[in-house]
Amino acid sequence: MRKVLAFLFTGLVLWGVYWFAATRLFDEGSYRKQVALGSVFVPYGWAYALGVILLLALLIFFYSLAYTALVNRLQGRRRSPWPLFLQGITHLFLWVLILLVYYPVVQVVAASFDPTNNLFSFKRPNTGFLLLDAKVIPYLPEPSLENYARLVEGVVLYPYQVALALLAGLSLLGVAGIGLLRRLLPEEEWMGFWQGRLLLLMALAIFALALSLSPKQFTGQGTETKFLLWVRNTFLISGLTGLLAVLLTATAGYAFARFRHLPGRYPLLLFFIFVQMFPGFLALVAIYYLLSRLDLLNTFTGLVLAYSGGIISFGTWVYKGYLESISPSLEEAAMVDGATKWQVFTKILLPLSAPMFVFIFLLQFVGTYSEFVLANLVLTGVESWNVGVGLRSFTTGQFQTKWGVFAAASVLGSLPILFLFYGFQQYFVSGYTAGAVKE
Repeated sequence: MRKVLAFLFTGLVLWGVYWFAATRLFDEGSYRKQVALGSVFVPYGWAYALGVILLLALLIFFYSLAYTALVNRLQGRRRSPWPLFLQGITHLFLWVLILLVYYPVVQVVAASFDPTNNLFSFKRPNTGFLLLDAKVIPYLPEPSLENYARLVEGVVLYPYQVALALLAGLSLLGVAGIGLLRRLLPEEEWMGFWQGRLLLLMALAIFALALSLSPKQFTGQGTETKFLLWVRNTFLISGLTGLLAVLLTATAGYAFARFRHLPGRYPLLLFFIFVQMFPGFLALVAIYYLLSRLDLLNTFTGLVLAYSGGIISFGTWVYKGYLESISPSLEEAAMVDGATKWQVFTKILLPLSAPMFVFIFLLQFVGTYSEFVLANLVLTGVESWNVGVGLRSFTTGQFQTKWGVFAAASVLGSLPILFLFYGFQQYFVSGYTAGAVKE
């Protein structure tokens, strides 16, 4: 009885808040004066949205009461409906949150199939359906692949490059098929083994394809036809940065984890923490000055070196924590058998650290793949742009913003990161947790 009264009191409070907002706080006339061009005004639209959520919560409450009463009668028990009701409210909140998070993605994907930029025009469609007229649901009168076709216009691929692209595509299909089997069938050892091998084969094929592409193969007119070249540049920059990050953090993390009497060890670790307190763009002036003095502006080498310095502090701390979770007795046993410290490091610790190295590589790859500020400062030629700088060029036109091409390029540019997260998500999770473990 007490919980029922509490529920009624909560509903009364919500109704009081609604009444105060509707009669005292919001002025319908002032809202009508501030309506933006091309938008749709619905008086007290926020109240309708809130009412729908409250109605759903009320349906969940009655469902909890009915289901609990039925189960109690069938099983002869006396269970409270409140745990089931709170679980339903939690699911409702999560679904609303998911819709809010993925709503921009829906708009971008819809814009990529609209060659007329209708989604971003001020002209309002008159369909008679409120959500379409207000463009809450994307309005696509004539969807097409024209925006995607403009991104690959004039691209010439050699036969071996086509073979590499087909190999990467077949590997991706194999990974997706095994992933589907792992969800439908009981987990078996061969599934994880072959999925990992196919992911590695796909990554090697994509990197080989990226290395083999040259600017001469992009013969189309307009900057949007260079999109695949920008993807190739981004793969080279992010891949080299990831490899260099693994090399630097492996040696530095081993030194801090095992050489406990290293002079200046503790001050250097504190310095690494101190460096991470400041955002990277504070060093833009210094980075630009150094690269200009070294004649590395508008080069991939300069950008890779600038990116690699940012991962040292974080990667060293993570790998140091991972090594401290490995018992030193393994190294001591190998040294008793006659192995040197270098052999212990290369033949014992490095194979055991493979998941952590994959995590560090992917973390640096993903972080630099979408970076814009530093790349825009260093790279100045159209043929040397990365994906982030190239996307910005679509929104800075003198007479028209190419929103459709921008959306299509965003969708295609995000696919590599999506595949990486799907294929190597276990390394992201295990890497974060393993780096925090201390023996």
